[in-house]
Amino acid sequence: MKLAKSLFLGSVAGLAAVAGAQAADLPVKKAAAVEYVRVCSTYGAGFFYIPGTETCLRVAGRVRAEYQYLEPQFREDNAIGFRARGRVALDARTATAYGLLRAFVRMEMDRNTGVYAGQAGGTAFGTSPNIAQAYIQFGGLTAGRTTSFFANGDLPNGNITTLRFYDYPDVNLLAYTFPFGNGFSATISLEEGAFAGNRLTEAGPIDPLTGLPTQLAAGQRWPDLVGNVKYAGTWGSVQLSGALHEVRSNAFDVADADYFDSELGWAIGTQIGINLPALGAGDALWFAAAYADGALGYLGFGSTVTGVGASGNTRGFPVVDAYVDLDGDVETGTGWQVAGGLRHYWAPTLRSNIHGSYASVEYGGDRFANFDEWRVGVNTFWSPVSGLDIGVEALYANIDVDGLNLDNEDRWEARFRVQRDF
Repeated sequence: MKLAKSLFLGSVAGLAAVAGAQAADLPVKKAAAVEYVRVCSTYGAGFFYIPGTETCLRVAGRVRAEYQYLEPQFREDNAIGFRARGRVALDARTATAYGLLRAFVRMEMDRNTGVYAGQAGGTAFGTSPNIAQAYIQFGGLTAGRTTSFFANGDLPNGNITTLRFYDYPDVNLLAYTFPFGNGFSATISLEEGAFAGNRLTEAGPIDPLTGLPTQLAAGQRWPDLVGNVKYAGTWGSVQLSGALHEVRSNAFDVADADYFDSELGWAIGTQIGINLPALGAGDALWFAAAYADGALGYLGFGSTVTGVGASGNTRGFPVVDAYVDLDGDVETGTGWQVAGGLRHYWAPTLRSNIHGSYASVEYGGDRFANFDEWRVGVNTFWSPVSGLDIGVEALYANIDVDGLNLDNEDRWEARFRVQRDF
């Protein structure tokens, strides 16, 4: 019995030893290596390498809450408004043998009520999803939607409300920038048109709201041609810009049995930013001026001036690039603007901006009235922590229209903003 038990235990031990030796000979599967996200410091804070690539990505965003008072001119006018805005931005950059390859997209969505959604309407509201910017940069090439190259993107302006200058409009474009070194560069850009009004038109269907014929403009055939020369250095930046703008005619000349000639508008401008470290850290001064003939959009105008003066049932005044005058001749609108401001830091977390603008528009004929407009405003922002701004701004605007004795020729506006950038 003892002999059998010994034989049994010996057999088990032998099998275990053989099995262990065979198991030691089997290949062991290693755990997959964990690829940690690496910080990319090449392009500044917030970038990281997309795993498995040499592309650096930054994810950023903004949340803005804003509240506005706009002095009402008519009983049906809204006087207050609320805005909530969300923004998400993605910035991907890769170094290549040809230079930087960059893709950028910025998405925004607003929820607006009151004056933000419309001047009149009582309970006006609106939601506006928007691709504010989406562009690709490859070496000197820029293609997509970004800030017009007529504007100096380094201008240190701090206005919330509207000033009359070409204030960072986002447009669709195709551009090439030539860097010359030492801060100098030049850019040529094909851009969607900066349109004020085009009254080289023919009468269209009756507008059911006004009872008047709508104006049908001719289709665009050429993009705006924009160019600039720029210097950016430690003291600030200066940019000289020019633009050519097609105003295509759709007005028929009965006498000549042909369409009136189209017009080629143009604009020139400069925008300058100057750092003032002797006055205080972060302090800066800026200036913008432009002249336009048949291209009044480059002065910062749309097709009408609203929110300034009013008279009777009139709450807006036309801004027109070109038109057929009462005598049958084609005329262009001309104008100029100057704007500027100063930013001062009272403390590292407290800053103020004071700014203003003046614009003058003239028409060569009798169909439209000349006008002058000026605006002046001031704001103060408190930034208790990095990325958070809490501020308020007040602005006064005045318009003088030739030949019109306005019931209201000026207007007050105020805004309160809370904004978090991350």
